[in-house]
Amino acid sequence: MSANDAPRAQQPSAPYDSAFLKACRREPVPHTPVWFMRQAGRSLPEYRKVREGVPMLESCMRPELVTEITLQPVRRHGVDAAIYFSDIVVPLKAIGIDLDIKPGVGPVVEHPIRTRADLAQLRDLTPEDVSYVTEAIGLLTRELGSTPLIGFAGAPFTLASYLVEGGPSRTYENAKAMMYGDPELWADLLDRLADITAAFLKVQIEAGASAVQLFDSWAGALAPVDYRRSVLPASAKVFEAVAGYGVPRIHFGVGTGELLGLMGEAGADVVGVDWRVPMDEAARRIGPGKALQGNLDPTVLFAPTEAVEAKTLEVLDSAKDLEGHIFNLGHGVMPSTDPDALTRLVEHVHTRTAR
Repeated sequence: MSANDAPRAQQPSAPYDSAFLKACRREPVPHTPVWFMRQAGRSLPEYRKVREGVPMLESCMRPELVTEITLQPVRRHGVDAAIYFSDIVVPLKAIGIDLDIKPGVGPVVEHPIRTRADLAQLRDLTPEDVSYVTEAIGLLTRELGSTPLIGFAGAPFTLASYLVEGGPSRTYENAKAMMYGDPELWADLLDRLADITAAFLKVQIEAGASAVQLFDSWAGALAPVDYRRSVLPASAKVFEAVAGYGVPRIHFGVGTGELLGLMGEAGADVVGVDWRVPMDEAARRIGPGKALQGNLDPTVLFAPTEAVEAKTLEVLDSAKDLEGHIFNLGHGVMPSTDPDALTRLVEHVHTRTAR
């Protein structure tokens, strides 16, 4: 099935007309919509309570628990969108990759992919592999009502980095060695991951997600020439695979100031911007025809309220002429963030941008 032949998701009119989805489509909004990456997580005491004693990957596979965690920041903060609670390695675990998320470390892969024979670990993902996702999104969309739900997945490069390195890395020496030294193997690896990622996003959209975000968390480690040659084709394949559903597609990476134009070229409708590049400059680099998302430095939330509001106004002023703007942090909510600071921030953005 081609992207153009893909079935369009039947979106309820209420989420469709939300401020978040209007901003994604670059339409007039009643206020600048707000949501936070990692808004459902360790900064919330109610999250820590329901996750107590439950390993991360197990928590991602329990629909009732996923539903509760996803709803928590919507109830507490009044954000304009929920993001599905999961982890970028869930689809890899679902197809049988031997991995675990170790506390204080992150995803650890038992048998890293280093040779062509290792690619056999990567079979196709089917909806049956992640039936708990379909069930959880069904529960969520009924509870959320007019609030849109964002589905997400890890981008091929970031997933490849974990698979080749065997876990988190600061230098990505093994992944880059494969990319430079065996470009055919690298391309085949990313192509397979693009198919798995696209399948995972399709499951979420068909279950009722109103938008999807592709996290390329570690793409900022790449030079633009390497990104264009060795990464962009796989990310573009993911976006093209879900284009026919008609839901907004968001593309985000950390430290990607030099890649913003290329990330826009990959095919997303919205480009996420971290805190290093002002929104107006990011818009110049990306070019017209895209909404932007971002980009308050997450550490600003540890400052006094007056400082948070001042820095927030800097972001809003920088974004005032954008075709569409979704307020977010420049990366995820840090675990020790005061939840009340997030609630105040949502209210401040809504109040200052009310049309």
